[in-house]
Amino acid sequence: MRILVTGGAGFIGSHLVEKLLADGHDVAILDDFNDFYDPRIKGANISSVVKNIAVHDIDLRDGDKVADLFRKEKFDVVAHLAARAGVRPSIQQPQLYYDTNIAGTLHLLEAARTNGVGRFIFASSSSVYGAAKKVPFSEEEHLTQTLSPYAATKIGGEFLCSTYSHLYKIRIVALRYFTVYGARQRPDLAIHQFTRKIHADEPIDQFGDGTTRRDYTYIDDIIQGTMAAFKYDDPMFDVFNLGESETIQLKDLIAAIEKALGKKAKINRLPEQPGDMPLTCADISKARKLLGYNPKTKFQDGLQRFVHWFLKSRAVK
Repeated sequence: MRILVTGGAGFIGSHLVEKLLADGHDVAILDDFNDFYDPRIKGANISSVVKNIAVHDIDLRDGDKVADLFRKEKFDVVAHLAARAGVRPSIQQPQLYYDTNIAGTLHLLEAARTNGVGRFIFASSSSVYGAAKKVPFSEEEHLTQTLSPYAATKIGGEFLCSTYSHLYKIRIVALRYFTVYGARQRPDLAIHQFTRKIHADEPIDQFGDGTTRRDYTYIDDIIQGTMAAFKYDDPMFDVFNLGESETIQLKDLIAAIEKALGKKAKINRLPEQPGDMPLTCADISKARKLLGYNPKTKFQDGLQRFVHWFLKSRAVK
């Protein structure tokens, strides 16, 4: 298959590109290499594959350029992982998040519709569960409120996908990722940020009393579930949680990183941040049954692998 991976130079996207290439697919990347974090990191993410694939530097907000790409390049599948990410930045720049994550997704769906793309994978987020009270979070939950503009754009993207699937018979799978970590994790995310600062003897910011909990999911497990979505054939639109189904408290996360690095953290305790969810926990029974999703990496093992990658990447520098 000829597959376009949007956000293909990012954390999850670069891992997906490598797996697709290893499985023999013809892959292209769309990424705008924006300044959310150092674009050189994205360049490093795809350094091992960039000679073998086309990389299109396009901003999803530019509908004309997106449409032109699809006219010139005939894709069978789109794996849409590109987005402006992060809860806290979305509160500061809601228009940017709307324009990129909602309008950008619409531009891709329109291009897919007009150029006969038969399958579309949409990277959603556990943040869509927002104020959901029932734990673990199930895809059957009726969602009534999100807690951040980022989350709102993700649930909006899901609804756009379901609409296009219904109207134009595009097979679309939305995957709700739960706090993905591993090699190449974005530098703004908690595990990477805490590891970097503790290693450098810099203070880390802990928002709240440390009792918030997250369902941390290792990158290899996320890729296994995502690859399964390329083969899912019923119904035309569906939604799946991809998580570990095990939660870790923030204070326990910090302690685990301290142990892995052999260093104590200097903690700057701050109030809870608006938009942050107190808990994420995935019910993955549907993905297990219908996708064959089978997360295998326990948090302790995954964290050790991440710290090993982090220290090795530092040594290279």
